[in-house]
Amino acid sequence: MSGKKSLLSALLALALIFTSVLPVNADVAVSSPSVILIESSTGEVIYEQNAAERRSPASITKIMTLLLTFEAIESGKVSLTDQVTTSEYASSMGGSQVYLAAGEVQTLDTMIKCIAVSSGNDASVAVAEHIAGSEAAFVDLMNQRAQELGMADTHFEDCCGLSDSDNHYTSAKDVAVMSRELTVRHPDIFHYTTIWMEDITHETSQGTSNFTLSSTNKLLKQYQWTTGLKTGSTSKAKYCLSATASKDGIDLIAVVMGAPDYKTRFGDAQTLLAYGFSVCKLYIDENQEALSPLPVEGGVAEEASVRCQGEFRYLDIAGNDLGAVEKVLELPDIVRAPVEEGTEAGRVRYLLNGTEIGSVPILFAEDVEKAGYPDYLRKIFGFFLLEKPADVL
Repeated sequence: MSGKKSLLSALLALALIFTSVLPVNADVAVSSPSVILIESSTGEVIYEQNAAERRSPASITKIMTLLLTFEAIESGKVSLTDQVTTSEYASSMGGSQVYLAAGEVQTLDTMIKCIAVSSGNDASVAVAEHIAGSEAAFVDLMNQRAQELGMADTHFEDCCGLSDSDNHYTSAKDVAVMSRELTVRHPDIFHYTTIWMEDITHETSQGTSNFTLSSTNKLLKQYQWTTGLKTGSTSKAKYCLSATASKDGIDLIAVVMGAPDYKTRFGDAQTLLAYGFSVCKLYIDENQEALSPLPVEGGVAEEASVRCQGEFRYLDIAGNDLGAVEKVLELPDIVRAPVEEGTEAGRVRYLLNGTEIGSVPILFAEDVEKAGYPDYLRKIFGFFLLEKPADVL
């Protein structure tokens, strides 16, 4: 993984970890002991309850397995058309499974469906072995990735969540972190997590047979805005869920851990999501308008172009009028050479009711080197010989 990608991921994680719960009097009635609700694009925490408490995650462990799988696809290490062979060990996985036989071959695309739709433990291990060579090596990658994302309350011992070990744990907050990383960075996951039912074909030495994948996420039928993401349950973890939903341009993630039964799990998630959609408003400035170049003193060029670093998003749940947001550009009148592309030239600041709600850096879009003696000679020569005023001719 490149340093640039690791830095971007760390910034995403830090944005969530260090964002305070927004100041609103939330009246959210949930029964599960540990929950969190965040807005996905900003990472803002809308509501939480015991969100840093370490708990057994069951199959929501597979969110990290899916994240590493999509990252391996993105890097070119594997592809969706890869032929993934099921080992004896992978085939032996108990719990939730899709009954892959030892030696059975499926495409990585099909294996992802088996994980995302039916929570197949056998498929998870097969994919882990395909990517890393062994489940143990893959679990090392999972823990490394968790550390990179700032998931301080997480440690994995397997790739599917079957472990009852006290050393296999995470928290609702950390689940939100990896859920956000997966869905924001790799939105193609929703092509899989929105499947309700789909058939796959088993081709083994025993013959060919069809098997119906059936989603474990009943919110797909119970809550119309649902887009995913992953369920989990064991006797130790009880009932867990990371639920994603999208409505009117707002993307939410609700994590529920330790629910006493599956109805409470889905009910609490739906309560959280409905609350979030009822209070959330997003201010978005894509910052795509062209900015005037800045004059450069003492450079080989007279000016340097600038650009905004990216878009600005602000989540409001306090009922403010986002039409009152003011955008203020702060740029110097002139800059001195040298100028380096990518360095900060100024900032765009956003004010709401006189209070700053955020800012975006304005960056130089090109290098401008400091002018030397030959450069000044060329300028003088050009001025007198190439750009002589018409009335002097």
